[in-house]
Amino acid sequence: MFGFGTSQAIKRNGPRGSFDLPLLVALVGLASMGVVMVTSSSIAVADSQHIGAFYYLKKHLFYLALGLGLAGIAMRTELKQVEKYAFPLLLVGGVMLLAVFVPHLGMRINGARRWLNFIVLSFQPVEAVKLILVVYVASFLVRHRESVETKFWGLLRPIIVAGVIVLLLLAQPDFGSATLVIAVTIGMVWLGGARPLYLFLMGLPLMPALVVAATSESYRMKRLTSFMDPWKDPFNDGFQLTQSLMAIGRGEWTGVGLGSSVLKLSYLPEAHTDFILAVIGEELGLAGIALVIGLFATAVGRGLYLGLKGVEVGQRFAGYVAFGISLMLGLQAMVSIGVNLGALPTKGLTLPLISSGGSSVLMTCAMAGVLLRATFEINRALDARQMATRMPAMAVADANAAVAPPREREAVAA
Repeated sequence: MFGFGTSQAIKRNGPRGSFDLPLLVALVGLASMGVVMVTSSSIAVADSQHIGAFYYLKKHLFYLALGLGLAGIAMRTELKQVEKYAFPLLLVGGVMLLAVFVPHLGMRINGARRWLNFIVLSFQPVEAVKLILVVYVASFLVRHRESVETKFWGLLRPIIVAGVIVLLLLAQPDFGSATLVIAVTIGMVWLGGARPLYLFLMGLPLMPALVVAATSESYRMKRLTSFMDPWKDPFNDGFQLTQSLMAIGRGEWTGVGLGSSVLKLSYLPEAHTDFILAVIGEELGLAGIALVIGLFATAVGRGLYLGLKGVEVGQRFAGYVAFGISLMLGLQAMVSIGVNLGALPTKGLTLPLISSGGSSVLMTCAMAGVLLRATFEINRALDARQMATRMPAMAVADANAAVAPPREREAVAA
């Protein structure tokens, strides 16, 4: 009787799970702001290229629609199915990164081989690899939890995998994404329980390697020197940063008004992609920049918080995935914002969900869908734990109702 009553209650009121509302609102807010600001920042660019004033907006909406479709699929897919294919997905990601060097399949744009040419559209493999890497590292942390927490060599495999990806990205070259990949991997392993001393010792050889990579190319050195003093050469190496700073300065507290930016009129390079925050600063002022930072802080903060809850209730894969995606979104946003504000050297990283960019928009939406699915499964586990704590009281009530006289049963049920 005890078991029957309890099982019936669980069947009727079993844990259903729910997507995290603050996270969902923040992600939708970022995507909505992206549509508005891509519209505002890209009209002048498209018009100067004689491709139609709304060309970039239409392209952005097309990839956003595809991305929402991917997000919807991800939100309905159990993470255990994703975890099962972590290693095959990693192999696919490696093949895609190598494919950019294949003639006619890989595309060279502005001196870099980062795109695959699919005739109808182009795709940047690193955007998919970011999500694939998070899934693989999360899977590794679940399978080798004890080794990661206690042994130096337990950290080796994910760091080696990240290192191979970094080498492939540097060959393209894509220094910004390479730095992001290694930072997220180290962050995930640390949150997975690795000892800080082991991470420090393992990171020592990477530091000189990154320094050499940053200084080995003349254009990277120019970015570093122009970042230190962009006004020394404002019409050449420091042009992008000085235009960005002037745009943000014009916006002051509340901006000059939506659509009223002057710097986006062929003065600010990449106004609708890498430097879209400068347009936000000019048109919406400090208030607009604060809103963007607040939305990212909410999304990343909720992701990390629920990741901790996931590890706590035994949903380790979901928790580590939440860690990884939150770190990926947060660090990329931080770098993009830092570049626009002159706090970091110029890097070719878009502002997630806001900047125009097909591959970036598509895969960031997919990441958001996987993150929301992780919060769903974590909340479902939290509900199950709460129900388990109520089970003894429910069982006693069912037993009392079963043995009581008819009138008393009605009173117990009431």
